[in-house]
Amino acid sequence: MIAAQKSLLNASRVKAWEPVVWLLALAVPVLLPSHALIVNEIAIVALFAVSLDLVLGFSGIVSLGHAAFFGLGAYTAALFCKHVSPDPHLGLVVSMAAAAVLGLGASFTVLRGTDLTRLMVTLGVALILLELANKLDWLTGGTDGIQGLVFSPLLGKFEFDLYGRTAAYYSLVILLVLFFVARRIVNSPFGATLKAIRDNRLRAMAVGIPVHARLVTVYTVAAAMAGAAGALFTQTSGFSSLDVFEFHRSADLMLMLVVGGTGWLYGGVLGAVVFKLLQDALSAITPQYWTFWLGLFLVVLVLVGRDRLFKPWTWFKRGGA
Repeated sequence: MIAAQKSLLNASRVKAWEPVVWLLALAVPVLLPSHALIVNEIAIVALFAVSLDLVLGFSGIVSLGHAAFFGLGAYTAALFCKHVSPDPHLGLVVSMAAAAVLGLGASFTVLRGTDLTRLMVTLGVALILLELANKLDWLTGGTDGIQGLVFSPLLGKFEFDLYGRTAAYYSLVILLVLFFVARRIVNSPFGATLKAIRDNRLRAMAVGIPVHARLVTVYTVAAAMAGAAGALFTQTSGFSSLDVFEFHRSADLMLMLVVGGTGWLYGGVLGAVVFKLLQDALSAITPQYWTFWLGLFLVVLVLVGRDRLFKPWTWFKRGGA
């Protein structure tokens, strides 16, 4: 027991290199102001990827419809701004709450059955919300979406500018806060039980872990984080459309975790950085065929292995390991 507590404490401690990484990320909008918009996009999808890693990498729940929570957060932020208040802070909290409620409700169906059943159920939830957003055009704008949103300045002082610097800092700070919340969760006794459930659900039940309650809780938390990512998307872009519910968002998210790895929260961040930078660079070089080159990269990644691709010096070790 004492050894386990020490292990959790060591894992939860901030490593020496982590402040350097986050300070560099916060410095990019100042050092490279022309790249502030891409930094904002990376921060949003990184938060989205971290939310999926909570349920996939740490809990073993597969999902192809995580965009449902992202999209609900995006539309909630848009509707809150349009009909209630343009305050982005309140909009963010309300969006997270709405996504959490959906996550709580969906968890009771998602957690039943096999992995294939979960894939279909999660995908079905996203498709249902997509169709509702399309049909309820009096509320959501239908295919036109909700456009022309104007949000209040952050903290009453910092207005959203065209260059995206304020948006980048806003998204980075929210990512940083929620990342360390997620980190605290996975490195707690609660997180240890999630890993036990992921590794062997029957054994976890046999030793008295309330499996269903744990999975419902983490699924709700992950949904709230995905809703926060959706709210950031709407607040920093000024619009929300049906695209936020599309299948490609969930698929791209899975690819990010393939690139960065599951079961460690920085995998989602790394995957988001690599994926978005590759997407931006390849679409600038070959606007028509960038998806081909991105797909080729993913094939090579799977064939070669993540460690060997990102650590080429391992090729020269004996046995290529």
